[in-house]
Amino acid sequence: MSPSPPDTSSPSPALAAAVSSLRGDSGTVSVVARVSGDGEPRVSVEPEARHYSASIMKLPILVAALRLSERGQLDLDRAVPVHDEFDSQVPGQRFTMDESEDSDPATWAALGTEVPLGELVHRMVTVSGNLATNVVLDQVGTGEVAAVLADAGCSPRTTIVRGIEDYHARDAGIDNLITADDMARLLLALAEGRLAGPHATAGCERILQAQEYRSGIPAGLPAGLLIGNKTGWVTAVNHDVALVRAPGLPPVALAVLVSAPGTEEEREAGIARVAAAAWAELTA
Repeated sequence: MSPSPPDTSSPSPALAAAVSSLRGDSGTVSVVARVSGDGEPRVSVEPEARHYSASIMKLPILVAALRLSERGQLDLDRAVPVHDEFDSQVPGQRFTMDESEDSDPATWAALGTEVPLGELVHRMVTVSGNLATNVVLDQVGTGEVAAVLADAGCSPRTTIVRGIEDYHARDAGIDNLITADDMARLLLALAEGRLAGPHATAGCERILQAQEYRSGIPAGLPAGLLIGNKTGWVTAVNHDVALVRAPGLPPVALAVLVSAPGTEEEREAGIARVAAAAWAELTA
């Protein structure tokens, strides 16, 4: 990953302490909170540091799928074959996925059959299904995912360019990378209706709000908020990004990206603490 630009933000003492505890001696923790209508982030810690995306890459795929459907270019009711072998982004190479790496056994149980595309889109996000993701990405295409990122105003530092477990591409330097600021921009662009029409926008939010993994950002925020989030995790990485609708506030996008030592449980708990401190700073 390329070096990140210098961070000139000044987080509150509580947020700085939460970030420092989570970062440890060698990690990187990025936090961005953006509020609809504001030009600059309300909260910002290492906003442009690049992180491996893990399953956050499923967020722009979700938007791409639903807006293609809204345009009449993709039928989410159509049943598509569930298969575990895919073309790599490296020409001439193919790869087979590993069931043990997936958190979605239901899609694997459907291997060799056909499943409605919309059902796979839902599993891709709510239970972070990897096999579901690659089947959906085959239907959507990386070009449309790139268009979503561009329409959201994301920087070139964010690249969603390969399927999950496409290690041929990864080894060739074709990798899925994100920044916290770009993910916050993406969520706000969605909330503001700049990525799709009302039907697709509402559909994306409903799916995010049905998320089953809620121990990161949602666990750190006050009760009574409407939160749609997407998590991502691999070894030494835990991320969470959320679109928050709170009484009396415009839509808020909060991204916490963590590439740091420790256990998965420690990083998840740390994300909740960081989210709580960021929300307190945002609403002070």
